[in-house]
Amino acid sequence: MVRLTRRPQPFKLSSQGFTLVEMVTVIIILGILVIGVSSFILLGTRIFVDSTSVDQVLSQSRFAIERMTREIRNALPQSIRVASNGANYQCIEFVPITASASYTQLPISPFTASETASVMLPQVPLSSADQMVVYPLSSADIYEADPSAATGRVFNVKSIAANTITFDQAVQFEEASPQSRYFMIADAVSYCFESDGAIRRYQGYNKFNQDQPGPAVMGNGVLMAENVVNNISSQPPIHFTNATLRNNAVVQLTPLFSVNLQEFQYQHQVQVVNVP
Repeated sequence: MVRLTRRPQPFKLSSQGFTLVEMVTVIIILGILVIGVSSFILLGTRIFVDSTSVDQVLSQSRFAIERMTREIRNALPQSIRVASNGANYQCIEFVPITASASYTQLPISPFTASETASVMLPQVPLSSADQMVVYPLSSADIYEADPSAATGRVFNVKSIAANTITFDQAVQFEEASPQSRYFMIADAVSYCFESDGAIRRYQGYNKFNQDQPGPAVMGNGVLMAENVVNNISSQPPIHFTNATLRNNAVVQLTPLFSVNLQEFQYQHQVQVVNVP
C-alpha cells in the first residue's frame, strides 16, 4: 500500500503595497497634473475677472453718456455753459425743462404788468414750485435773473389753476416769444468730469448763479461713472459750440476710459434745439 504525502509548500512573500519608487513616481505625476489643471483654472478666473471689470466700466460709461444725452437735449435754450478749473475738473451746467407749451395772454412790455397769465396746459402737470421763462436769449437772462423782480424773463409761480398762472406779484416780461412759447424750469443740473477719474451729477444747488459753480460749492454729487483718464487741461472731455441763427447748439462728449490696460473713447455729439 502506497501512502501519498503532501510536501509542504515554501512560504511566499506578500506582493501587496507600493515601493518607494512607485510612490515618488505617482507623487510627481500628480504634481504635474495639479500644476497643469490649476494654471488653466487660474487663467480662466483671471479672464473672467478682467472681462467683468471691463464690462462694468462699459456699462457705467454707457449709462452716464446716455443719461447726459437725454438731459442735455431737454435743456432750456441758452442755459448750457461749460467751465473748467485747470486739471481739476470740467463741468457742464444746464437748466432742464419740466414742461413747455404756448401762452395765450401774457403781460409783456410795454403793456401793463399783471399778476396772471393765460396759457395752454402741456401734457405734463405744471408745478407751482417751478419758475416760468419766456424767450431767453442768453445765459445771462437765466443765470443772472431775479425771479422775484417785477420785470424780466424768469418769474416765480405762486399758483396754477385751470389755464391761469398766478405770480407772486404783478410782473412784466421783457419780450414776447415769436412762437408764443413758455417754459417751466426747476433746479439746474451739472455734470462734472473730475480729476479722480469720476463723472458726478450735481443737483439741488442755487440755479441762479452769475458764475458757474464748481464741485466744491455744489455739495455731494451722485457718482455716475469712473475710470475716466482724460487730461482735463489738454484733452477736455466736453466741447461746447453755442447756437447761431442757423445752427443749434452742439455738445461734443469725448471721455476716455481706461480699465485693465485697455482704453476706449467715446465720440458722442448732442444737438440741443434752441427755439425760445
